[in-house]
Amino acid sequence: MICRLCPRNCRAERDENGGRGFCGLPSLAKVARIAPHMWEEPPISGKNGSGAVFFSGCTLRCVFCQNYEISALNRGRTINSKQLSEEFRRLESEGVHNINLVSPTPYVHCITEALDLYRPDIPIVYNSSGYEKVETLKALEGYVDIYLPDLKYSDNALALEYSRAKDYVETTIAAIGEMLRQTGKAELDEDGIMKKGTIIRHLVLPNHTKNSIGVLDIIKERFPDTPVSLMGQYTPHGDIKKYPKLQRKITAREYNKVKNYLFESGLDGFVQELSSADEKYIPDWDY
Repeated sequence: MICRLCPRNCRAERDENGGRGFCGLPSLAKVARIAPHMWEEPPISGKNGSGAVFFSGCTLRCVFCQNYEISALNRGRTINSKQLSEEFRRLESEGVHNINLVSPTPYVHCITEALDLYRPDIPIVYNSSGYEKVETLKALEGYVDIYLPDLKYSDNALALEYSRAKDYVETTIAAIGEMLRQTGKAELDEDGIMKKGTIIRHLVLPNHTKNSIGVLDIIKERFPDTPVSLMGQYTPHGDIKKYPKLQRKITAREYNKVKNYLFESGLDGFVQELSSADEKYIPDWDY
């Protein structure tokens, strides 16, 4: 395949053994873990967990990623679309609330093929960095019920420094707009489990509360009716040797500043506890 799936538009050749371009991934789906996951937002994890498929690789590759081992180093094993569909069926049989596709962008073609083979009778969640092409998202219409995009940056200079994405802000705003067009407002069942909708996530970074406040301003201006998930789980990880501002957890003072701004903005959503900033919450990559 000649890949044009993400905003980097590498047009790189990818085959079953590997690929070129930014991600360097094969055309087959590559996975690091497939299992019930309890640590998403309450309407996603519920009591039974979210059926998480952690894909290897990433189209953004933030230097601070807590999943750096799989997102940047591409560790995992390859499976074909038929095997992926069987994993969807297995997760569904275990009673999870949804199928949660984590960092799925490089494998959209595999995912739609797998869902054509077997469509679970539970929601499909597309859990991504937010750095998406609108054209790729349009190809997912009818396949995805719930979108969980990040909105990491309100400043393209910061996005360039930490994620090599100089067009992150405008690209992600357009992508979230398309996600909302497809899903509409959030819909929950009688148990409070999300059936359809979009939740925008934002991770507060140390020394960057201005960036976080800017993100909340974007959401308030452009997506005011969309739930926000404010995350305090930042743990120094990844390839941050050259980035002294990222070499500690966020402080309670920093987090409270952003939380208070969120509450004052009148936005709805969820707030993590700072105790979530612990490496024990990084999944065990069993491949």
